[in-house]
Amino acid sequence: MSLEIRKFDIAGPLLITAKRFGDARGFFAETYSARTFGAAGIDAVFVQDNLSRSAEAGTIRGLHFQTPPHAQVKLLRAPHGRFLDVIVDIRKGSPWYGKHIAVELSAENFSQLLVPIGFAHGLCTLEPDTEAAYKVTDFYAPECDSGISWNDPALAIAWPEFAGAQVSAKDALLPGFAELDSPFVYQP
Repeated sequence: MSLEIRKFDIAGPLLITAKRFGDARGFFAETYSARTFGAAGIDAVFVQDNLSRSAEAGTIRGLHFQTPPHAQVKLLRAPHGRFLDVIVDIRKGSPWYGKHIAVELSAENFSQLLVPIGFAHGLCTLEPDTEAAYKVTDFYAPECDSGISWNDPALAIAWPEFAGAQVSAKDALLPGFAELDSPFVYQP
């Protein structure tokens, strides 16, 4: 398996695209191999796979993270449909603290986003019946579940415009970025 790996201006996150092998029947691809990822310097050990499906375009999930001792690295992709994936650096002392990265993940572009510990994560579906699949390095721990408001003006995230964003009741109550006392510290 060959990987194309792209770094961002913010240190840590990676955009990973695996090679597809296709013929008249379709294609085959390894979306994850511990050996191949390890050879590329990605040493995350994933313990749980998650899948969300959103019926409507404009569904927003996030911005979420888990606090220590159950913080998670995430590896996201779109097996069906497409979404705008957004991550915000919440590592105290980071030169990019409060800055974000936004990338489109889709079944067509076949890219994956590696989200390191210390980032809040959210997404907005860009078409109906979109799926987000992601691996995580720690199990879901409700006592460590946290987040920040997806639409906080301080973050200046350019979310796609829809007639009405579909947001869960829980996400609608998340605090603003200014209220965050981040448990994460930037380590260069």
